[in-house]
Amino acid sequence: MSPLSYYQLYELNHAALSPMRVAADIMKLMLQNPFNPLGQTPLGKNISAGLELFERTTRRYGKPAFGLPTTLVGGERVPVVEEIVWQAPFCNLIHFDRVLERPRTDPKLLIVAPMSGHYATLLRGTVDAMLPKHDVYITDWIDARMVPLTEGSFDLDDYVDYVIAMLQALGENTHVIAVCQPAVPVLAAAAVMEARNDPFAPRTMTLMGGPIDTRINPTAVNKLAEGKTIDWFEQNVVMKVPFPHPGFMRDVYPGFLQLSGFMSMNLDRHVTAHKEFFQHLVDGDGDSQTKHRDFYDEYLAVMDLSAAFYLQTVDTVFIKHSLPKGEMLHRGERVDLTAIRNVALLTVEGENDDISGVGQTEAAQHLCVNIPGDMRAHYVQPKVGHYGVFNGSRFRAEIAPRISDFILTHNRHRAVAPDAVPVEAVAPAAEPVAPEPKPAPGRATQADTLAALVLARPDGVADDLKLISGVGPKLEATLNGLGIFHLWQLAALTDKQISELDERLAFKGRVARDKWVEQAKTLARETTSS
Repeated sequence: MSPLSYYQLYELNHAALSPMRVAADIMKLMLQNPFNPLGQTPLGKNISAGLELFERTTRRYGKPAFGLPTTLVGGERVPVVEEIVWQAPFCNLIHFDRVLERPRTDPKLLIVAPMSGHYATLLRGTVDAMLPKHDVYITDWIDARMVPLTEGSFDLDDYVDYVIAMLQALGENTHVIAVCQPAVPVLAAAAVMEARNDPFAPRTMTLMGGPIDTRINPTAVNKLAEGKTIDWFEQNVVMKVPFPHPGFMRDVYPGFLQLSGFMSMNLDRHVTAHKEFFQHLVDGDGDSQTKHRDFYDEYLAVMDLSAAFYLQTVDTVFIKHSLPKGEMLHRGERVDLTAIRNVALLTVEGENDDISGVGQTEAAQHLCVNIPGDMRAHYVQPKVGHYGVFNGSRFRAEIAPRISDFILTHNRHRAVAPDAVPVEAVAPAAEPVAPEPKPAPGRATQADTLAALVLARPDGVADDLKLISGVGPKLEATLNGLGIFHLWQLAALTDKQISELDERLAFKGRVARDKWVEQAKTLARETTSS
């Protein structure tokens, strides 16, 4: 008889602790009863806190709910209804349908959630931030242990096929966001669709904190994967789903093993958080208790991954680096990133990302050489780690507005780009001659310093600088603080003034990279024409 696997031992341990969890719950409820005098004593509060901590640390956490009943559209609070609009054995496509009194033509947005252990609800904040201005859909990947073996296998090729099928189901003019791990299959799907001249290829593609080329600034996670062989992963982390789960005998990478890896990366932080939670329970600090429960109810909810998908992803992305080398295959055919010509590309990274190092996602910009220069942008968010790229206050204030601006900028129909050579080798086409936006009379424009351009106050009504792709509310406020209030000021920037602005705001080339001057000239001309 073969020895029990770790998965079977985990299930036995969980079952053995079930009576103790029930007893802990009962005792906690007794101590929290207002008629129990012991519950109000220091001893009673410490015992009650310890019982809740025991129950929470030994519980299996189920899939959380998105919990987004409403959103704000055009200043009005409207209901949101979740509905499944596309299904496959390993994924449901959820539509967040905004119940609007007047129909809107907001861009369709497909958010591809990572299939890397946590549920799609980890992107609750991402969905919430995009709902006001977009018609949002999200991939809801299914726990592999819940998929019967009769449904067949699921690997990286299937993942790419799923993305293509969902984009085709959503129709033309769909935009896609890939968060972390799906950056690779989404980029591959776009390449496959463009190579086939598929009319349902996405209008824009936003890649956030994704491992496009893990040879750049490799993190501890990248080094671990590269330091092992694929056989090591197959022998040490792949297990069969035990009875009585629906996916009995399916090969998976178990969720509890993934969670162990997540927590071991910052173990001291998690231990401290639980010690503080215990003290909050004793002190009766309800707000802090709620924050802890909300975070860990999400963080500790994990799902099993199909072993075929996991192993192929590790081998393709982290060991062989097949995509950046031009060697990645989909259904036996090479994925050609140079085929992407008509999909606008935005890459977003976090300055302190310890999962996907800075530069790994930006690599897509250098690989997709046939995307025109005015259809690409890159942004590095200062002072955020991996999760801050798609969640949190800085995401809502600085990243989400940039994504929305980029999508709205490229939401119009665009003529199919002709066969092109790499953008680095193409001289920029001459623009039609048009009158340059003129500064207000009496201002010095010849002086080549920023001081000659800035104003003490707006000349009339300040322009909305957020119309510039790459400028969010916080950056607009910073520019206003420097004395830049109008599009004509940005349109009139000289090279020396741009360098000075770079130094003042630590932009590191963002003005030139995001083409602020060109955007400002275009916007100023449109404003003058209208």
